[in-house]
Amino acid sequence: MTQPVSPPRSGTDKVTPVSEPPAWRALATRADVRTLSLLGVLAVLVLIGGITKPDEFLDTRNLQLVLTQASVIGVVTVGMTFVITSGGIDLSVGAIVALASVWATTVATQEYGFAGILFTAVIVGVGCGLVNGLLIAYGGIVPFIATLAMFASARGLALQITDGKTQIVTVDGILDLGEREAYVLGVPPLVLVFAVVTLIGWALLNRTTFGRRTVAVGGNAEAARLAGIDVRRQRLYLYLLSGLCCGVAAFLLIVLSGSGQNTNGNLYELDAIAAAIIGGTLLSGGRGTITGSVLGVLIFTTITNIFALNNLQSDVQQIAKGAIIVAAVLVQRRTASTTT
Repeated sequence: MTQPVSPPRSGTDKVTPVSEPPAWRALATRADVRTLSLLGVLAVLVLIGGITKPDEFLDTRNLQLVLTQASVIGVVTVGMTFVITSGGIDLSVGAIVALASVWATTVATQEYGFAGILFTAVIVGVGCGLVNGLLIAYGGIVPFIATLAMFASARGLALQITDGKTQIVTVDGILDLGEREAYVLGVPPLVLVFAVVTLIGWALLNRTTFGRRTVAVGGNAEAARLAGIDVRRQRLYLYLLSGLCCGVAAFLLIVLSGSGQNTNGNLYELDAIAAAIIGGTLLSGGRGTITGSVLGVLIFTTITNIFALNNLQSDVQQIAKGAIIVAAVLVQRRTASTTT
């Protein structure tokens, strides 16, 4: 049986091509969906806090406290976001914060005043990041093992420096930053520092060659190397950046607590990783978002505050955090599949 032959097209007939949306628009849509979902979770938590403890939770001082507490772990999370985006991990951030805080609050360091404490905290953080970076980038040690070793070493050195005792800060310039008189238009100085670090981190990741190289290394390190990127040097820079953020966070913690302790920064590594992951940073590397990480920090800090106001046990709080992490990842996977 012969098939019918379709008549030839006339010269005036035109076939309109179906254009696909550009890739950047799809990525922007996914990012918007993730951000909106995180904002939704944060809004629900605020609603829960306002219903369960309206007078305490919605009080201005309590909201300032939530933002202040989020500032310390938030600065650490900014650095962690860069590391995870590159396909790495840093399990030593909490221990580095502890070491930097106790080293910066020794009696000898406090003799140099405000500048001495700030400088020491930052230098110790950068120094630890340098060791991590050299071991990983040039020593060939996998990030998990290298940073785990730093975790143990930094904690041990912090304990040795303090001998298990709390080191009280006596420098007036440091203590004054924690007073309400130092607030700028009702905003604590620590929150302002966190905001500045967040803006710098966002610009660095999204508007610079450094950020593009970080994403490229995390997406495919071999392809990045073939494209002319010095992968080892880039990884060194990233762990230096993480150490710098830990040093800044240590200084903020000193201001917040007025002391240095070897127990500072406990579980910061888990909180920072969790905040970055639920914020949309890909654990395997190749994608990172500073905005999402900051929202993740605010979500966890708000949970902690709500549980504290309602006198709930810490074990229930950890269970709730774990459930939120799983739920956030599932929501992100579902929204990602629907937007592709």
